[in-house]
Order: sequence, then structure tokens, then C-alpha cells
Amino acid sequence: MATAVEHGLAGEPVLYRVEDAMKALSLSRTVIYEQIRAGRLRAVRQGRARRIPASAIREYVALLEREAGGDQ
Repeated sequence: MATAVEHGLAGEPVLYRVEDAMKALSLSRTVIYEQIRAGRLRAVRQGRARRIPASAIREYVALLEREAGGDQ
């Protein structure tokens, strides 16, 4: 049985499947792939599968926060 996320030594997620990144970011599959294509959300390939590093999710959230801060 495949796991939902790849875990590191500390038990924290290291790589998220697209479906798990969708849940973590509350975004649709289409938006996730648009953000990857635009270079705003990093992704890596593991064989044929695409995975989102946990660090990329944190960076994406920080980018959104910086962009939101510019509107004030």
C-alpha cells in the first residue's frame, strides 16, 4: 500500500503527492499545476510521479504572504 506522503527521519513529511498538496494549500488540482508551470510552486519528479517538497509548500505560502503584504 502506498503512503500518502514520503516521510523523513523525523517523521515529518518531506515530499507531498499533488493530492496532499491540494489539501494542505486548499487549492484545486488545476491551480496546483498552474502554479508549478508558472514556477511559483516547485515540484520534483520521482519516476513518473510529481512530488511537492515540504520546503516548496512553505516557500509558496511565504510568497503569498509577501504578495498580500504589498496590497496594504
